[in-house]
Amino acid sequence: MGKVTIIGVDLAKNVFQLHGAAADGNVVFRKKLSCLQFCRFMEGQPACVVAMEACAGSHYWAREMVQLGHQPKLIAPRYVKAFIKRQKNDAADAEAIVEAAQRPTMRFVEMKTEEQQSRSIMFRTREQLVNHRTELVNALRAHLYEFGHIAPQGIRYLSRLERFVEDENANLPDLVREICRDLLDQIYQLTGRIDALAIETFAPPMETFKCGRDFAAWLGLVPLQRSTGGKQRLGKTSKMGQRDIRRLLMIGAMAVIRWASRKGAPEGSWLARMMAKKPRMLVAVALANKMARGIWAMLTKEEDYRNPATVPA
Repeated sequence: MGKVTIIGVDLAKNVFQLHGAAADGNVVFRKKLSCLQFCRFMEGQPACVVAMEACAGSHYWAREMVQLGHQPKLIAPRYVKAFIKRQKNDAADAEAIVEAAQRPTMRFVEMKTEEQQSRSIMFRTREQLVNHRTELVNALRAHLYEFGHIAPQGIRYLSRLERFVEDENANLPDLVREICRDLLDQIYQLTGRIDALAIETFAPPMETFKCGRDFAAWLGLVPLQRSTGGKQRLGKTSKMGQRDIRRLLMIGAMAVIRWASRKGAPEGSWLARMMAKKPRMLVAVALANKMARGIWAMLTKEEDYRNPATVPA
């Protein structure tokens, strides 16, 4: 029996499936262990590569493997799927993880620290708070609409709703006024807790990427390639990347485009030239890509944003 150099672990909530292989790829062992048994088993194993699919608990177990002297490697599930031979089960998944991890060109997922995971939870909690605040604002608008007050949608019009609630001359029953004040208090409490830390939360260190284009590709802001026969054919946006940052960049890009559609983009600017000849959604993706590359440049060079000079068309 050869020496184990790599162990593939198919993670689950209660039972882990292990597949140990030697350097030449021969199977050394297959085991099914509970969480406690897994920890004890890995303590007695010599230092080796421990490969896992990147999932909810994988980053925790990767850190545990580091403490035990092993080298963890996390693989995106979509890259493992190609190595499953026929039947899909836990044992086949663990074997496929080992085969995928042994490929010299395999791309691995960066292990998250406890701080990164904490910020990730905080960011997603913020998203829930934002959604809850939107529900409260809509409820407030709906209540006031029943008494003849109409306000546009959006948090920026909250002050208009508050003025109507506090207006003593407004035709509002005392009970409704009390309920609306309670809604306003909840909205302001939620607003005080909402703060975005998206880039620092989800992105690995910017030094991981050689250039801004690599960071934009990691976010999924590049077109899918369907090139063949020496002909370059580009498809839709890949969306194969970090969706939280990508979504925020797209929201920001669409906001800029809507503003430029109403007010007009600066004459001779990149945005003006793009909007003159490209569809809005395509311009939004290109602008989000441009913003991602700018973020990479500012973080790696530790510089502030500089407004680009207008170049004549």
